Amino acid sequence: MARDRFAPDFDPDCGDAPLSSVKHDIVIGRWQGVRELLRSTGPDWLARGHRMRMLAQACASSSTVETWLAAEPHSADALVLRAATETARAFNLAISAGRGAPIDQTRVDAAVLACLAATEAYLDDPTPWTSLISVARLYPAGVRRQELARWWDELHQRDPYSMEGHLQVLHYYSARWHGSHGLMYDFARDAAGVAPPGCPLPVLVQYARVEEFRHALDTAHGRATSVSLAQHWNNDGAVSDVRRTWERWFAGRREGAFAPGELRDVNHLAHAACAARVGDVAAPLLAGLGRRATRTPWSCTGDPAQQIVKYRRDHGVRD
Repeated sequence: MARDRFAPDFDPDCGDAPLSSVKHDIVIGRWQGVRELLRSTGPDWLARGHRMRMLAQACASSSTVETWLAAEPHSADALVLRAATETARAFNLAISAGRGAPIDQTRVDAAVLACLAATEAYLDDPTPWTSLISVARLYPAGVRRQELARWWDELHQRDPYSMEGHLQVLHYYSARWHGSHGLMYDFARDAAGVAPPGCPLPVLVQYARVEEFRHALDTAHGRATSVSLAQHWNNDGAVSDVRRTWERWFAGRREGAFAPGELRDVNHLAHAACAARVGDVAAPLLAGLGRRATRTPWSCTGDPAQQIVKYRRDHGVRD
């Protein structure tokens, strides 16, 4: 029997089968499965954050979360999901309008109010604070520094090593939004420097490199032909960053499969290692990922599937 050719699996839920099952319920307007999924997830903030983001995207084009709240208006989980959903809706509108188009201020304000209501409904949950920091990007001038710092402090108290929380601050500080490359990299490196062994925060530096590349592409109108862009992924600094992230993150990590909420982070480091030609880091990451992949950040540099297949072959990773 012929062996199947390797093909990456770009499952948007990152292999979270219970999540995928519940998302089917959302399509037909059923919210009971969502309630049970979030209840069973409990205070596992990594899993909860991943599931909340995916559920919010699914709910953004439906009235499922509103139906749930009509039935259970005091449900903390429903209020947190509504906050994430309103945030997703605000971003979806901004994306559909196009970069530089006027932002729907009413929609952004509604998302902020939903986030604040969720913080009061579930006091221990870092998720609505993450949504709040995320939606702050959509204000044309951002938010006051003191306000952002207060929201960050609230998030940090609840989950000091939250990858998603740190990532939203990094996006806010990027040159594409309300900061600069320098501010963004400083934040990423500071977070990496205080992360304990085995914590994924060092990969924020790789996220920052993707952000810088995307900004450069916007500036160059999509033409990645300049010398600086050609060397963006494999200059000495990029190579050192890959090795440093690998050592800090995986030196203290136990063997085992990657959780769904980690898959995007692992793909960022794998992509960076491949692009920087650091084979001794790329090979074990690609092998550990197997078929599980996320389209971002591979889509920044070409066809995601073609790149993954090529790099696996180049580094001797078997199907």
